[in-house]
Amino acid sequence: MNDFSELSVRAFLAALASSAPTPGGGTAAAIAGAMGAALAEMVGGLTLSREKFASVHDAMRSLSEAALRAREDFLVLAREDSEAYDAVLAARRLAKETEDEKQARAHAIESAGRLATEVPMRTARTAARLLAHLPELVEKGNPNALSDAGAAALMLSAAAEGALLNVAINLPGISDTAFVEDMRRETAAIQAETRRLGAHVVAEVSKRI
Repeated sequence: MNDFSELSVRAFLAALASSAPTPGGGTAAAIAGAMGAALAEMVGGLTLSREKFASVHDAMRSLSEAALRAREDFLVLAREDSEAYDAVLAARRLAKETEDEKQARAHAIESAGRLATEVPMRTARTAARLLAHLPELVEKGNPNALSDAGAAALMLSAAAEGALLNVAINLPGISDTAFVEDMRRETAAIQAETRRLGAHVVAEVSKRI
């Protein structure tokens, strides 16, 4: 079962701990992102529910909606990440007796490997996009939930970093050098920005609590 959103926390962790190849790190990264998004939603909700923060309600509403969308996207990505790696395993099991079979298998492995790279990159992009909103959450959100905003930043940073490791491990098996270089450039850019933002948010939270 790849729809991990339907599992209890205990069942999901048992699946993650098992010797089965999926779910793995890419799915875990997406779930970490979903937790970060949910925490951001919570801080937004705790701000919207207080009339004394009415001056920032519009900003918090927009941020909460972005966090909700990200949470749903992360859950889809958690499933797609496992499906993508299952496709890699299936491609590797294809017959390779004849020349035609070898060529078909190589093409299938290449296509599956490319998808297994693209999915975690989407996870990293989603994490980076939401993380960019968190400085505003810290600045304008309910100060009683500052630690939750900081935890959200840490979860989103972990999601990006974990996802990008899954991008990196799949790149050596892809022959399209332009695609590989694009992925490496984007990896470097997302890593730099998420590390900067994550550190900034945690530092701001630490100053305020």
